[in-house]
Amino acid sequence: KKMQTDLSDGIAALAEKGIVDPSRACIVGASYGGYAAMAGITLQKDVYRCAVAVAGVSDLKRMVSREYNEGRSQSLRDFREETMGPRSEMDSISPAKLADQASAPILLIHGREDTVVPYSHSTQMADKLKDNGKPYELVSLDGEDHWLSLSATRQQMLEATMRFVQDHNPAD
Repeated sequence: KKMQTDLSDGIAALAEKGIVDPSRACIVGASYGGYAAMAGITLQKDVYRCAVAVAGVSDLKRMVSREYNEGRSQSLRDFREETMGPRSEMDSISPAKLADQASAPILLIHGREDTVVPYSHSTQMADKLKDNGKPYELVSLDGEDHWLSLSATRQQMLEATMRFVQDHNPAD
């Protein structure tokens, strides 16, 4: 469970050396990085100015339960519980369960045809953010998979990401 704090520790170390301004950090990631972006604004408040999550897992228990239901290998299930803890504790590190604590605007981007991390993870997070009055945007990529295999939607993702980061973390 230290992967998330390693990210913010990296920002702190770079800031200490004068390389970055910690008040201007945004987090952007896809897949696990999408989870990290969501977790960055819900589990660790006030570290990031904005976040972009592409195809991220928002509810760990739901994701692991899906893997169990699909009959994924026992070794994968063991790995998930070893790295994330028992399913009974996963709500405490699931961004959708902590949406009320979101400390920065977030852009959620997800392919509707994603079979690795279901599209519903982004819509669930969007619903929870909306319910809690938190700033977010959701970009749905029609016909797109987890890997952004289509050049048109990959371009759409990149343009949306750049616009969002520039809007929420403009250059001085």
